[in-house]
Amino acid sequence: MFEKVLIANRGEIALRVHRACKEMGIATVAVHSTADADAMHVRLADESVCIGPPAASKSYLHIPSIIAAAEITGAQAIHPGYGFLSENAKFAEIVTQHGMTFIGPTAEHIRLMGDKIAAKQAAIDTGMPVVPGSDGGIATEEDARKWGKKIGYPVLIKAAAGGGGRGMKVARTADEVVEAFSTARAEAKAAFGNDEVYMEKYLTKPRHIEIQIVADSHGNVIHLGERDCSLQRRHQKVLEEAPRRR
Repeated sequence: MFEKVLIANRGEIALRVHRACKEMGIATVAVHSTADADAMHVRLADESVCIGPPAASKSYLHIPSIIAAAEITGAQAIHPGYGFLSENAKFAEIVTQHGMTFIGPTAEHIRLMGDKIAAKQAAIDTGMPVVPGSDGGIATEEDARKWGKKIGYPVLIKAAAGGGGRGMKVARTADEVVEAFSTARAEAKAAFGNDEVYMEKYLTKPRHIEIQIVADSHGNVIHLGERDCSLQRRHQKVLEEAPRRR
């Protein structure tokens, strides 16, 4: 059990982590920008460290400052919450290199799941059924036409490093596939710094059902039930419904 955890986040997210730590008898360290000096997560924590000015790039996303705060306070682990550095493989790696525990996936798993092409291949390797699509990334307009014909329209062109509905374009006919391909690549480059895209069959009336799975390093695995996320706008979830459990 950890004695002290640094929470590398702010606001409600940090408060949730803080509450869980308090229930477990673990001391907390809050990091904050100068703008958040009087924030609730800072006032409730056992210790706090200012890590920079208001801009997130110079505070909550500044890895050297967060590592320094953890070392100064003697934190044994860092909890990233979600957002900010929670899906940054480099950060997870640096935390472990400094002898602390990153509370979350390993750097290897973050990298694997952050690349949708690699993640899909990992699912295929386990025998899991997946939506028909291209074998890896699509690099040229010719490839886009070839795969569109092979898969059958409509198709969805998706950013390999994407998320949040960005870098996704539908081509309903062969005449639309080249424009969809170039637009998806441009959006992916602007949003994620990576213009690699791939193609899948576009499902016009799907149900989007998610099941969250949580596992620890001791082999314990649980699921948190299913959620229906089918209500979406621009490929982004608007509402998630979970069955009521007694």
